[in-house]
Amino acid sequence: MAAQTFLLPDLGEGLTEAEVVRWLVAEGDTVAVDQSIVEVETAKSMVEVPSPFAGRVETLHAAPGATVAVGKPLITVAAPAPAVVAAATYREEEQAGSGNVLIGYGTSGGTATGRRRRPRNSNVRPSAPAVPAAPAVPATPATPAAPDASDASDAPTRRVPLVISPLVRNLARANGVDLRAVQATGEGGVITRSDVERAAERPAPAPATAVAGERRVPLNGFRKAVSAALSRSRAEIPEATVWVDVDATDLWRLRESNPAGPGLLAYIARFVVAGLREYPVFNARLDAERQEIVEFDQVHLGIAVQGERGLVVPAVIGADGMTTAQLDTEIRRLTASAREGRSTTRELSAGTFTLNNYGAFRVDGSAAIINHPQVAILGLGRIIDRPWVVDGQLCVRKITQMSFVFDHRVCDGGTAAGFMRSVADAIEDPASVIARL
Repeated sequence: MAAQTFLLPDLGEGLTEAEVVRWLVAEGDTVAVDQSIVEVETAKSMVEVPSPFAGRVETLHAAPGATVAVGKPLITVAAPAPAVVAAATYREEEQAGSGNVLIGYGTSGGTATGRRRRPRNSNVRPSAPAVPAAPAVPATPATPAAPDASDASDAPTRRVPLVISPLVRNLARANGVDLRAVQATGEGGVITRSDVERAAERPAPAPATAVAGERRVPLNGFRKAVSAALSRSRAEIPEATVWVDVDATDLWRLRESNPAGPGLLAYIARFVVAGLREYPVFNARLDAERQEIVEFDQVHLGIAVQGERGLVVPAVIGADGMTTAQLDTEIRRLTASAREGRSTTRELSAGTFTLNNYGAFRVDGSAAIINHPQVAILGLGRIIDRPWVVDGQLCVRKITQMSFVFDHRVCDGGTAAGFMRSVADAIEDPASVIARL
């Protein structure tokens, strides 16, 4: 029997850690290659991680609720010699980029048991923002690789610690030493026992003292990612906001005339897509380095969804080619998956424009933050009865407020107002607009 330790792989999108939600196997269980062994939560979504090894589970290296860094031990499996050979073949395929199960992982043979994660959609159109493939993360190395000098400036933040000896790992664990922060002196950047002992002798930073009446709640991986994304958007994008009150009475009546038909959001999504055809500058991103506006041929319409984990924005891929009914079906599916934390990486990263229905929270307006690297976001408030003047007569109508936030670098207010009126006019006279679509 030979023990093989599986390190948490790179889950893509620059993620550096994941939280263990629940183990799908227990110590002593027998697992097969490609069998799902653990469910982890990343800053993007819930992911089932498959095993690259077959054999008996010896050690689960993290308890449910623990955060594991990419490159840290996840599970140790004891396998007979033939299985070790198979695992080596598996690694060759992994390095070739088969990517059949998880980013950087996959096999061409062997029967998998247990649940499988749905394969990534590799049919990405050239015009859409590309989803980068993540490199494979190797198992515990037999010999350390020399660090790349070109990455020296980034080493303290993204270096995966090189530890060969399990005794060194145990020593670090027993002394509460974070191996990522240890200065390695071994050949090729390997962390030695003396390195860990020196790190253990240094006094740990004093924990923050809570003032009476305060309670400190650490940010989880999801909130950290949200914080970084929103901070980047506000730091890089000079945004401007315009808004307008819209008479949605006719749209409301159209929806009520066919209760089994598409929902209001699907109609508005259709009008947004039509508006983006007329004003393609908003279905774009800004290449600041080359000083170019990059417009996309297709509309991948992001839909802001509030789930248990927080706000996510999965995209309706190819929304510009869908009917209102098809948009309704896809929006409902995306919303349900997002609320369960099951959105795919592709869905969460492909958006070219965002539609935010904050009216679902019974509010009228919002100065939303643009979903970087997009250049605009359209928000819709609640639809309520308000006094309104129609043909000189005061009456009660279904009124909503729309807000539009855009990157002022790509256009000026006149263009933004033109797009917003295009959508507003369609909401106010939906029948005539749908007839032309």
